Amino acid sequence: MRAKDALRLSTLRLVQAAIKDRDIAARAEDRCDGCEESEILALLQKLVKQREESAATYENAGRLDLAEREQAEADIVRTYLPTPMDETEIEEAAETVVEELGATGLKDMGKCMGALKRRYTGRMDFSKAGETVKTLLQSRA
Repeated sequence: MRAKDALRLSTLRLVQAAIKDRDIAARAEDRCDGCEESEILALLQKLVKQREESAATYENAGRLDLAEREQAEADIVRTYLPTPMDETEIEEAAETVVEELGATGLKDMGKCMGALKRRYTGRMDFSKAGETVKTLLQSRA
C-alpha cells in the first residue's frame, strides 16, 4: 500500500478473498482447522492458470492492454508459489512414485497421480507428469 502499487494491491486482495472463500468452504465441511496448505497452493495455481487463459483470450481479441494486466497479475501470484519443478525433476519424482507403489500398468495411473498430487502440489505441472507416468507405465506393461 505504501509503495502505491495498485496492481499488486488489487491482486493480493483478490488472492486473500479467494483464500478466505476456500477457508469458509472448508469450515462448512466441518473441518475446524480451515483449509490446508496444499489447498492454498492448488488455489494459487488455479488463479495463475485463469489469468494466463484470460490473457490469451484478450490477446486473441486484440486487447493487449487487458492481456498485459492479466499477465502481470499472474506473475504477481506466481511469486507466492514454490519454484516449479523442471522436466528432469518431474521424471525422477514420477519414477520414484511408480517404484514405491509397484505400479505395473495403466490401471495404476490414478494411484500414481494421486500420490504425486499429495506430494508436489504447487510445484509440479501435472499434465507433464501425467504424460511421464503414462510412458513409464506403458514401458512396464
